[in-house]
Amino acid sequence: MVDVVSSEAGIPRPDHPLEQSGGAKWFLPAFGVLVLVGIVYVGYALSQDLAIAKTVPWILLGIALLIALGFEFVNGFHDTANAVATVIYTRSLPAEFAVMWSGVFNFLGVLTSSGAVAFGILSLLPVELILQVGSSSGFAMVFALLVAAILWNLGTWFLGLPASSSHTMVGSIIGVGLANQFMAPAGSATSGVDWGQATNVGITLLVSPIVGFFAAAILLYAMKLLVRNPALYEAPKGNAPPPWWIRALLIFTCTGVSFAHGSNDGQKGMGLIMLILIGVVPTAYALNRTPDINYLEAYKSASAGVETALGKYAKPGVTVADANAAKAAVQEAVRSKTWNDQTTVALQTYIHNTTAGLQPYASVDNVPTDLVSNARNDIYLIGEALKLIDKKKLLPMQDADLKSVTDYHKAVDNATKFIPLWVKIAVALALGLGTMVGWKRIVVTVGEKIGKSHLTYGQGAAAELVAMVTIGMADRFGLPVSTTHVLSSGVAGTMAANGSGLQWSTVRNLLLAWVLTLPCSIALAFVLFVILRHVF
Repeated sequence: MVDVVSSEAGIPRPDHPLEQSGGAKWFLPAFGVLVLVGIVYVGYALSQDLAIAKTVPWILLGIALLIALGFEFVNGFHDTANAVATVIYTRSLPAEFAVMWSGVFNFLGVLTSSGAVAFGILSLLPVELILQVGSSSGFAMVFALLVAAILWNLGTWFLGLPASSSHTMVGSIIGVGLANQFMAPAGSATSGVDWGQATNVGITLLVSPIVGFFAAAILLYAMKLLVRNPALYEAPKGNAPPPWWIRALLIFTCTGVSFAHGSNDGQKGMGLIMLILIGVVPTAYALNRTPDINYLEAYKSASAGVETALGKYAKPGVTVADANAAKAAVQEAVRSKTWNDQTTVALQTYIHNTTAGLQPYASVDNVPTDLVSNARNDIYLIGEALKLIDKKKLLPMQDADLKSVTDYHKAVDNATKFIPLWVKIAVALALGLGTMVGWKRIVVTVGEKIGKSHLTYGQGAAAELVAMVTIGMADRFGLPVSTTHVLSSGVAGTMAANGSGLQWSTVRNLLLAWVLTLPCSIALAFVLFVILRHVF
């Protein structure tokens, strides 16, 4: 375990970067007021949303939301510490103020996030569990993956290891999918883990730290060639801050990493909270109750377009018995990821019936509450089936017909992929609060335990700049990446490039945490899901 009170080699404890004061006394009271206002707003907005719900299981909803926000709280002090390590150890900002500063920009990053990462993570879950999120299986899924992720994050934080919350969440989702498949009765239809999507996410998590290591090393080499100031590549002298321009760059990159972390990592909590809300109070959250009354009409138009396009590829003489048979055939296609002539006709029939059920209503506000949950599940399942056409190419279509499929996906996203403002604010508060608690363990590891010498100004700037750009690009493309892995590997890359040497015991522990995170979180979630399936 990392000893957070040990001083860095050659630095007397009173001069240690973590001992620098400078936290603005006004900040904590101001943030406290912000938290209070945020809690009041969240409570008010939630109560307004739930006013249309028939029944609300308050205890279950409260426990689920607390656990989901607890994950983001732990994520805050576990991952965000990476963003402030460089500015603290280069003495660009006092430790307390750096943590507060980072917390604010984590908060803002969450508020301005797009939601793409949130729903990208949820797409890893088995389709049938998402469709049954309000059932006992759905509740077991949500609690198992959240508790597994929190336990592993707390364990690695206690040991001072910068493990990845993104990595942990993906592992937990895979564990739940495997457990669901394991517990399914023989011969039942269950799709288990979406290994195609899991592979894409896994490659992103695997490649990002490698990119961080080499990109930071190359950037440091480039800085040495272009900026020939020896002071930038030497350990800070005493308590003096770096030159103003390098200090500005370090603060800028710390700000960017914090903002990008909030924008990317904060979305995992948002997605899980939406999953909880859809399962517990579907009448309020199953479909987007947007002020835009036109999106339901746009959905009907897109459905008609796909129905017409599918009709061109339906083979003569192929039929389905009835609406139930059509839905069952579509479910089987999604489960097995296969396609046949009957699937085309079944999907066309299923789309027609779903659209007909919504036809009398001009907006979601007019849709009866009893119909909302089923309508969402139908829309979601159709969307998953259409992915077999445009993503898997199981039904060859002409470009004009494929456009009707992509138009349908856009209409589905408007109907089902939404995040209320109060959810963003709740996650932002949890992440911001977490940033200000328990940050020292990870900061010490990044700042003192990766390299054999003190972090220099140039190293801090290179590692932070690479992390900021990498995480920002990943958020742009809706890909989950690890702030921890990118920044820690970036620091290691600069140490190697600078000839500073690496503390291999720490590097070994980081690699061990990286390697063990997936199997351990998979195992934890698997066991918890099996246990919770007997509880709910």
